[in-house]
Amino acid sequence: MSTIGNRKIIGWLVLALILGILVSPWASSNPDGLERVAEDQAFIDRAENLFAGLIPDYLMPGIENEAVATALAGGIGVLITLGFTILIGNLVSRKTIG
Repeated sequence: MSTIGNRKIIGWLVLALILGILVSPWASSNPDGLERVAEDQAFIDRAENLFAGLIPDYLMPGIENEAVATALAGGIGVLITLGFTILIGNLVSRKTIG
């Protein structure tokens, strides 16, 4: 890949990271569809998490400022997604080439 191509990719990744950090504090606090149905049908209290999540409810332990915690969670989410994208891309390209 050319240097210009690499710069474009890095630019888009930086933009995604910045947006993940800056926009996440304004994410909706309303429940998603399944959670809303569980609340409406009054069985939300019987629900059990199979996995608590890395950053449950977008709050970082030890950070009291909710907006900062949510922004960090958004940035970490972008980085985790990027990591999985690179990993899967490498696995698929190796399988295709080899």
